[in-house]
Amino acid sequence: MSKRDYYEVLGVDRNASEAELKKSYRRKAMKLHPDRNPDGGADVEEKFKEVKEAYEILSDGQKRAAYDQFGHAGVDPSMGGGQGGGFGGGGFGGFEDIFSDIFGGGGGRRGGPQVYRGADLAYRIKLTLEEAVSGLTKEIKIPVTDSCAKCDGTGAKPGSTPVTCNTCGGAGKVRMQQGFFSVEQACPTCHGAGKEIKDPCPICRGSGKVKKEKKLSVKIPGGVDNGDRIRLSGEGEVGENGGPSGDLFVEVSVKEHQIFKRDGDDLYCDIPVSIVTAALGGEVDVPCLGATQCLKLKIPTGSQTSKMFRLRGKGIKSVRSHSVGDLLCRIVIETPVKLSSKQKDLLREFGNSLDEKREKHSPQHSSWMGKVKSFFEDLTD
Repeated sequence: MSKRDYYEVLGVDRNASEAELKKSYRRKAMKLHPDRNPDGGADVEEKFKEVKEAYEILSDGQKRAAYDQFGHAGVDPSMGGGQGGGFGGGGFGGFEDIFSDIFGGGGGRRGGPQVYRGADLAYRIKLTLEEAVSGLTKEIKIPVTDSCAKCDGTGAKPGSTPVTCNTCGGAGKVRMQQGFFSVEQACPTCHGAGKEIKDPCPICRGSGKVKKEKKLSVKIPGGVDNGDRIRLSGEGEVGENGGPSGDLFVEVSVKEHQIFKRDGDDLYCDIPVSIVTAALGGEVDVPCLGATQCLKLKIPTGSQTSKMFRLRGKGIKSVRSHSVGDLLCRIVIETPVKLSSKQKDLLREFGNSLDEKREKHSPQHSSWMGKVKSFFEDLTD
């Protein structure tokens, strides 16, 4: 009996995409699967195998090219074509995934207890700005669930052993029939472990796990900022039934600094400057993170409050690159307080001397007064 054209079997055009092939195969496989046609007999089973064979060839790019060029002869091993095609070889790798989606886990042919990865944990660590900038190694303590040392994680009392679960026969899962579909789920008796504990451990009470506090050393690189996370693989909760442990995520929280404010890799600070230094010019000391002494910042003559000075390369080295931020200093002119009578008289005398040529000595004040005058003139127009 001659074989039908594979494209005809799947009901697709010869230029059909992989997605169209898979969609058509799913639809036909669900319609013809033996679980949905228990009374269909050999005819339905043969059609189901025909659909599987067609998809196995056409879903493989190399086999599809050979089939398009030579027909069935290009993929039939008995005629010199293909590489282990048919249903006895290893060419059925793709069907496991598709049948898992449609019928719940590849038909349940794989036995043994179900293995689960442990849960991830999160820990917030508080650092000073100096610690975040320079980096350090810090000891932390975290509460975790670990394997019970008394029973070595088996859950059974020392001297006894878990027995095979009678419900699932040690598979850790059972098959439930729901209409036309057969669905696998964890065994309700052993919860996927495949074993039952008749005589539980007195320490962990049969769970195989205990709560404890674990000490860890966390290496924090220099340049970290608020919200950065450090991942410690395998330091989370232990897995189920021999599964891998989860991970620990350490989140950085940087405390506020009394002098500096951070914006990315740049640092900002306010520098108080006397009215004399601002008027006549001079130098002020500027603190710098990581330096053993202050830097000297030159203040030019006639500097106004809020003037910003940038010290390049005096910020924070980036944790993700070799770039270094800047230190930006904003001067704040400090008004003298608690003046003596003599100082007040001198200051009044100084102020009166400025009034004679205010536009020259106070350009901002003159400009501002001009704007105020213009504002009121506009209101009266």
